[in-house]
Amino acid sequence: MNFLIRPAQPGDLGSLVALENACFNSDRLSRRSFKHWLSNTHCALLVAEAQQVLAAYILIIHHPGTRLARIYSLAVLPQQRGQGIAKALLKAGEQAANADGRLYLRLEVSVDNTAAIKLYEALGFQNFGLYRDYYQDHKDALRYQKRIRSYHDKPQHRSVHWLRQTTPFTCGPAALMMAMHALNKQYLPSQEEEINIWREATTIFMTSGHGGCHPLGLALAAKRRHFSVEVWINQTGTLFIDGVRNESKKQVVELVDNGFKRQVQEQGIPVHYTPISQDELIAAFNSGAIPLILISTYAMDRKKAPHWVVMSGFDDDCLYMHDSDPDEERQNDLDCQYIPIAKEDLERMSCFGKNRLRTAVIIRATAD
Repeated sequence: MNFLIRPAQPGDLGSLVALENACFNSDRLSRRSFKHWLSNTHCALLVAEAQQVLAAYILIIHHPGTRLARIYSLAVLPQQRGQGIAKALLKAGEQAANADGRLYLRLEVSVDNTAAIKLYEALGFQNFGLYRDYYQDHKDALRYQKRIRSYHDKPQHRSVHWLRQTTPFTCGPAALMMAMHALNKQYLPSQEEEINIWREATTIFMTSGHGGCHPLGLALAAKRRHFSVEVWINQTGTLFIDGVRNESKKQVVELVDNGFKRQVQEQGIPVHYTPISQDELIAAFNSGAIPLILISTYAMDRKKAPHWVVMSGFDDDCLYMHDSDPDEERQNDLDCQYIPIAKEDLERMSCFGKNRLRTAVIIRATAD
């Protein structure tokens, strides 16, 4: 059969919805979703036409600020299956992701979809996990990944249970809880614990709204929970104060900063007032520690907000992160786990504000 693969156009909207309804009984993309992706620049939505009929489509999402692409959906009309259309769309989608600078292509597939699993494995996808109760019908999903650019090293991952932050301002506590649980399974995260850690570590104020978490505040919270910890900060001044406009609020931020500095000294927590390198992050990770890294979210959402993430792996080209805050582009929890960030991208992302703040908190197993 001859078929044409091309980018989807706005005029395909009705056909895409009809195709979706013909292929799936549950977990369907809505008309609104298709309309969103047709105008989105962070994806590749490709269709296959056979005899002037829209026979299939593939939707691949390119996550901003990372080198990860994810096959969000693939559908072929039942009467058009067995003609090689799915294979051709997968190859075209991989080329699109590669052209967009992506290093990894991921997907999820139902454990009982043997035909699709056989195709993915034939195309070089490797199983790297299982997601329980993934679909609306409660079936489990296998997680597959393919490195779509050449490399000479296998990813070194650590089992880190992912947590979603429950407020807009508790990325720091969520990151710390992920790290502490990974290091000690007897430590149990909770929403109450999330809020308590924020209260212990907050700067009180930031640019607007509630303050985020100070690296020294997070270190003190970890120490109180009997973990070993050390901190790297590339400057000695008051952190985050430049974004605060009100003078009285600036005084509070400075007061909190000075208090944290005094407390870490009293607790004997090592603080290195120098930038931490990626080699040092990897060395800490290899030694059994889990780093928390402050990044700017500008590459992801253009908001220039400070945001804490958890290092969960590395390879020759990337450091992998767990991010506690899904967004419009990363609506699925899986999209926030083991996010590959190229080393050159992380070098830019791990600077925040006018003063180019770089900071990391290194968490180790329970202290003696």
